[in-house]
Amino acid sequence: MCSKNKRVLVAMSGGVDSCATAILVANEGYMPLGATMRLNNSSCVSDKDINDAKTACEILKIPHHVVDFSSDFEKSVIKNFVESYENGLTPNPCIECNFKLKFDKLFDFASELDCDLIATGHYARIEYSEKYGRKVLKKATNIKKDQSYVLYRISSKRLNKIIFPLGTINEKSEARELVTKHNIPIGEKKDSQDICFVPDGDYAKFIEEYTKKSYPVGDFVTTDGKFLGKHKGIIRYTIGQRKGLGLALPHSMYVVDKNLDTNQVVIGDPPDLMAKELYADNVVLSALDDISEWTKIKAKVRYNQSEQDAEATLENGLLHVIFNEAQRAISPGQSVVLYDGDIVLGGGRIVSVVK
Repeated sequence: MCSKNKRVLVAMSGGVDSCATAILVANEGYMPLGATMRLNNSSCVSDKDINDAKTACEILKIPHHVVDFSSDFEKSVIKNFVESYENGLTPNPCIECNFKLKFDKLFDFASELDCDLIATGHYARIEYSEKYGRKVLKKATNIKKDQSYVLYRISSKRLNKIIFPLGTINEKSEARELVTKHNIPIGEKKDSQDICFVPDGDYAKFIEEYTKKSYPVGDFVTTDGKFLGKHKGIIRYTIGQRKGLGLALPHSMYVVDKNLDTNQVVIGDPPDLMAKELYADNVVLSALDDISEWTKIKAKVRYNQSEQDAEATLENGLLHVIFNEAQRAISPGQSVVLYDGDIVLGGGRIVSVVK
């Protein structure tokens, strides 16, 4: 089927990237339809964002739909975020949103509209790989904008139904110029930052307001159990944190562990943050069918990190990764993503770290 016969549902947030995506989809000869997800949170997709998306679609002369995913967002993203912090984890809600909403619920809506494909404004690529004999997720051409890390949970089957038009542009300015050229009045709109439903970055305050609970104070202790002072609630601290501890310390020290059973936050020196080995669940392998034998790969454990040499295998449903060199502040709740060059092999959510 040629592209001009294919209907493409474009996820329209009202921002520059999604509007540029709609333009590029149309330029490729597809039939685009815009869809904006209402998430019932003004910080995520506000009424202004919805109106901006609607205006863009009117200018581009394409249909625009608003789909209410607020209950799904509440359950799959916000509630998961809060419960993760309560359980001592450091979650990545963008990964959950992509997996549960953009590339799951939105697929269902696309099917209702008889759309063949979905397009989003993510900076990544999907291309056929001769090596793996299938379409694979790849890093964006512009490595500084690459978002492949937060997209690793897209299955191989789903990759066949997704396009990322921005994956091959060299600079964000190209997207802005494209939007401005089409007289869409959002060319100077700022990019969204951090976690959309916690715009001020105060995660603990958000969690307390959401749960209507206060979290008990507890002890700061050293790795050998020495008392250092009182913390203000275990949800306020993340692995690798140095600032905001409120302690008079002899030198720079960091949060290296959290003990939920004793409500203790463990403080240590830089070497105490280092580890070479981890296990992860919720494993998705998109480029591989299996990884039952130890396989040399590259991997990273946070968004803003370069890939590191490692080996990986599956053991009883868990992804076991051993790095060649120790990594700093591997945090349960975050994700480990496996790469072969610029190809995403898959990944999983970190559940434990071996030091």
